[in-house]
Amino acid sequence: MSDNLYITSTEARSGKSAVALGIMEMLLRKINKVAFFRPIIQDVSEPDDHIHLISSYFGLRIPYDQMFGFTLNQASNLVSVGKESELLEEIIKKYNRLKEDYDFVLCEGTDFVSSTAALEFDINAEISKNLGSPILLVANAYGESIEDTVRSVELTLESLDEKGCHTIATIINRINPGDEETVKTLLKGSDLTKQQLIYAIPDEESLGKPTVGEIAKILEAEVLYGEKQLNRHVYSFTVAAMQLQNFLTRIGYGSLIIVPGDRADVIVGCLAAFSAASKEKISGILLTGGLKPEKAIWELIKGFPHMVPILSVGENTFPTATNINNIHATISPDDDRKVTRALAVFEKNVDVAQLGEKVITTRSTIVTPKMFEYGLLQKAKEDKQHIVLPEGEEERILRATETLLRREAVDITLIGKETIIREKIAQLGLGKIHADIIDPVESEFFAEYAQTYYDLRKHRGVTEENARDIMGDRTYFATMMVYKGHADGMVSGAVHSTASTIRPALEIIKTKPGFSIVSSVFFMCLGEKVLVYGDCAVNPDPDANQLAEIALSSAQTARTFGIDPVVAMLSYSTGESGKGADVDKVREATRIAREKAGESFPGLKIEGPIQYDAAIDPSVAKTKMPDSEVAGKATTFIFPDLNTGNNTYKAVQRASGAVAIGPVLQGLKHPVNDLSRGCTVTDIVNTVAITAIQAQFGKGLL
Repeated sequence: MSDNLYITSTEARSGKSAVALGIMEMLLRKINKVAFFRPIIQDVSEPDDHIHLISSYFGLRIPYDQMFGFTLNQASNLVSVGKESELLEEIIKKYNRLKEDYDFVLCEGTDFVSSTAALEFDINAEISKNLGSPILLVANAYGESIEDTVRSVELTLESLDEKGCHTIATIINRINPGDEETVKTLLKGSDLTKQQLIYAIPDEESLGKPTVGEIAKILEAEVLYGEKQLNRHVYSFTVAAMQLQNFLTRIGYGSLIIVPGDRADVIVGCLAAFSAASKEKISGILLTGGLKPEKAIWELIKGFPHMVPILSVGENTFPTATNINNIHATISPDDDRKVTRALAVFEKNVDVAQLGEKVITTRSTIVTPKMFEYGLLQKAKEDKQHIVLPEGEEERILRATETLLRREAVDITLIGKETIIREKIAQLGLGKIHADIIDPVESEFFAEYAQTYYDLRKHRGVTEENARDIMGDRTYFATMMVYKGHADGMVSGAVHSTASTIRPALEIIKTKPGFSIVSSVFFMCLGEKVLVYGDCAVNPDPDANQLAEIALSSAQTARTFGIDPVVAMLSYSTGESGKGADVDKVREATRIAREKAGESFPGLKIEGPIQYDAAIDPSVAKTKMPDSEVAGKATTFIFPDLNTGNNTYKAVQRASGAVAIGPVLQGLKHPVNDLSRGCTVTDIVNTVAITAIQAQFGKGLL
């Protein structure tokens, strides 16, 4: 079952809020707890109209500040200074807070009323992807020809598709009555809409017109009379600048009369016309210039039995008329007529049962790097583990430590001299870091650790004196902490080599029962999915048995991190087409892996030998391996040797802009992970979270 939907539009004034109203009612008929979330709103000076409408009408008991992420101005500023990742991260965080308490989250995109429409389109696309949300597109057809409407929708859908978004339905809103079927027929013939639902809603004039009350609020007008009549809709406005006898013939139904406050003749004439059965009913009178009728006129006005709303503003007539012309109507939860009409129009033109089924059963398969990274921290937080970092004096390690502790993802021990670490924390301006700090040679456990290392390695010629010297090394000391159960995992490598990280682990922690080697994977976070590549960092030329072991280890790692393992054993040929020692090794490794998977990993899908294009591309798979369960669907890619794997992951990373997280070590009894010496703070945060999750899995907590 799906748990979210993202409503976005092609441009401003598309009637998106009316569609959201209908969608919300549709969802609440099927799902018990539904939340509403706007990642970006227009302003915070007063409550957002759309949030107010949905929250009030449906009685959502969600604090207002939890229902939006940023203002458009805040979002634009972050993007302009290259902090888009921070924007997305905070939006994901606020969204996930709602998701914890609700079964479904309906998201509504920006309003396209600013001068940054292109930026808004990109932001909406990026947010929907990072929330893993399918899209419902609302297209504005008001005043457009059929050809222009179809062209606009197709261009928007093409752009969304290019950005990797998953659009499940399109609603063409405010279309010219009578054009609905023609537009739907034309759009259904497009390749872009074959898997979509297409609906068309004719323009409903009353929904696009403001009420007298809305105008009074926006203009900050004083309501002189008729407070109970403010829900009248304004269909047009008329400036009374001529003599009364000429003006009366120009009064139309639902007109708001704009007139200087000292024109008593026009005011009285309008009220008389309002009371006359032969004249069209006006919606109200707006007095300009800060002028109000004299007492005698007030007394006359009070004598009319059905008072039309009368407002007063300080602005002169022309600027007032200009301001009113720019007012965009909204739907207020207090306007029962408008809400009822909006819901009725939606249900009349949209197959609610069909759309509801599509929305609820469509789960987006998109997994962006930000989604994956955020998921790592969330999983780590579920059962906090204790991670030791032997490079505690390194600036990037300290910055990552602050982030991890602030997010309460793990408990941390830093290895190093406390005076140096505290001084660096102060120099960097970091918050108070509540982490244990240990200098190995001064630790109460130093003698015990040295003795344990001597006991483990004396058969290799290590003396007690050697053991004490070795245990003074921070990486060895941290590894021993994990071995002794004083920490759950270790991360190193920001300033040390891979060998310096792995060697202590092999000497002290050793491999799991049934495993002969330590191997590694990279999580390759592409634009819309996360793949697993193994082994790209440790084993130069594994034999068939080792390659099979790497495949099974990588499949387990994939599953631990929420990726369905579909394993491709890569080679330069596919199926039975190739011959030679290299392809024979992969073929034998596949056979061994299948055999072992039957015992420890039932149901694992594994194919080999197979070329990379056949493993990842469904169109190539149809030609090369049409009957394979893996071809075209692989998520876990096993390379035949380190040369191929290391070069491929770097090529994909550089060519596609993928985020490569790793190497993640596998096969050890307790988790130890290596960092690249060029790692960023984000890399460290991700690797520590991964190590914590591996520790959870090792304890049977996952």
